[in-house]
Amino acid sequence: MLYNKEQIKEFIPHREPFLLIDEIVEMEEGKSITAIKHVSEDEYYFKGHFPEKKVMPGVLIVEAMAQAGAVSILSMPQHRGKLAFFAGIKEAKFRRMVVPGDELRLVVRLDRLRSRAGSGSGEAYVGDELACKCEFSFILGNEAEGQK
Repeated sequence: MLYNKEQIKEFIPHREPFLLIDEIVEMEEGKSITAIKHVSEDEYYFKGHFPEKKVMPGVLIVEAMAQAGAVSILSMPQHRGKLAFFAGIKEAKFRRMVVPGDELRLVVRLDRLRSRAGSGSGEAYVGDELACKCEFSFILGNEAEGQK
């Protein structure tokens, strides 16, 4: 493990209950990252999604991939202290349900990174099974810009 949850908080502003990654196991700053989310029975969203058949919402799987990508970008010295915002999500495909007890492995590649924007792709796996994949774009801003 490269970074645990407390160390991840040094790079991105997300906090519980919305911090959706637990550890970073591999990273090349600004290029790629592999993160882990341990999906537990007591996740806040399982109370309503769905009480009888607990399933991690697809949008939160995509958000977890984005948070992992943000760690890779915001760990770079020139981007420390900035915020990363979604600019677009496309080609999102969901192949497998993610349920309590699953270990979600998030693999994110950053294809293009400029000073204020970029794009990449992500895949989420449970074991060797693909659960979700998508392409995304993002913009980078400072904290003051994020409050407009």
